[in-house]
Amino acid sequence: MTGAVVYSTSRGVDSYDDLAAARDATGTTWVRAHDADADALTEVADVFGIHPLAVEDVRNNLRSKTEEFDGYTFVLLKAATLTKGDRPFDEEVRDDPVGVFVGPDWVVTLSTASLPPVDRVWEAVGRGDERLLQRGPDFTAYRVLDVVVDDYFELLDRIETAIETIEEEVLVSTEIDTLERINGARRDLLSFRKVAWPAREAVGALARGDPEQIAPETEKYFRDVYDHLVQVVDLTETYRDLTSSARDIYLNTLSQSTNEVMKRLTVIAVVFLPLTFVAGLFGMNFETMPELGWPFAYHAVLLGLSLVSLLLVAYFREQGYL
Repeated sequence: MTGAVVYSTSRGVDSYDDLAAARDATGTTWVRAHDADADALTEVADVFGIHPLAVEDVRNNLRSKTEEFDGYTFVLLKAATLTKGDRPFDEEVRDDPVGVFVGPDWVVTLSTASLPPVDRVWEAVGRGDERLLQRGPDFTAYRVLDVVVDDYFELLDRIETAIETIEEEVLVSTEIDTLERINGARRDLLSFRKVAWPAREAVGALARGDPEQIAPETEKYFRDVYDHLVQVVDLTETYRDLTSSARDIYLNTLSQSTNEVMKRLTVIAVVFLPLTFVAGLFGMNFETMPELGWPFAYHAVLLGLSLVSLLLVAYFREQGYL
């Protein structure tokens, strides 16, 4: 590849001599260490003079950030994906860190797992996209961060689809599964919010051109990534509001359903109240009760109870309780 040398610790670069050659090569060098253990990460860090604390930040999956060191800039961002959980309707936001180190003529990306966004940029270079590395290490770093952020929109699209399904169900269903879907979406958005907000702050420093490794002509590209992150954060907050509204609607629907049941039970209790009173009255064990000696007392009581019941049912039906 003209004017650029690309190395990766997963493609045969496993010695100090090879890494040193990559560091000293003409043009922009991209050294990528993925699926790397602690020894491999330490080896790359030693050759390029990367501070051990920065490597520890990548390994420990700390908060996204941008830091300046002598001779290079360190950007820690997280690739986010939705993974299936153990329970129904349970998806979890998984975040994997990628450390991007931008030097004078080299870029180093460190990660403890193989990340699809970084894979796509790497494959573009492997297919002969010379312009990527020829435009400098800061532009290469921009492309990696841009693809990572673009995947945030795909994750939000999946959450939005789930919320649309919830909004349709919540109006007609009070099943516990609906509440589990709502809580699952809220959980995902909360987890993703912890990824998106720090990422916006980290890229904001690059968009302002604070690090000296970021050329003025590359700042506009980082501003574009920053704008995407602002949109991502706004969408996240909007979807959180939607899930809160969906939960409120679900609780209101459940409360209304409970009220309907209680209303019907109240109607039944009111209808049977006079019947219970009459039955209790004539069930008393007094020796002298004139009605007990009347031959038609039983039939009269039955007729009276039936009429009272019918009148009460008719009244409640007219009032809309039945």
